[in-house]
Amino acid sequence: MSSFGSQIRKRLDQLRRNGEDVVKVMREVARDATINAVEAATSITPPNGAELSGTNTRSGELAQHWATDSKTEPAFVGGAMTTYLKNDKEYASYVDKGHRMDKHFVPGLVKNGPMLEYNPDGKGGIMVGTKTTYVPGIHMTKKGIGAYRRTLRTELDKRVRKAMSK
Repeated sequence: MSSFGSQIRKRLDQLRRNGEDVVKVMREVARDATINAVEAATSITPPNGAELSGTNTRSGELAQHWATDSKTEPAFVGGAMTTYLKNDKEYASYVDKGHRMDKHFVPGLVKNGPMLEYNPDGKGGIMVGTKTTYVPGIHMTKKGIGAYRRTLRTELDKRVRKAMSK
């Protein structure tokens, strides 16, 4: 099985042989693929796609930052066209890849039945990390990269078919 890069190069060569403007095509396809990657990563970022709830505990900022931090418009850097799937929230990597959970006290965090809630005034608090020592990641970036690759292949295949039918 050939690598992703060699598959893309093959499709670009086919487009070039058919007289297409490969730079223009790649710019359009890379932009669309990056937009799809951002949407895929956002779709599974908490609280999206997660069964999590609790008063004052979920803001949705992590999911929103995929759109604001990613660079979907391709730019030329060092002779290569690049786009970026990014999330600059300081805790994004912990949610993405997972993290160890040490036992510690969280002021203001209280248990209300099955839900955790946060009191902004800081009253109350509980010890966390007593039962769960590791929180697995949800791999948002991996899903985004998968969406990027699928979109890139699909769109280039469409362009090649269209160019060959002329």
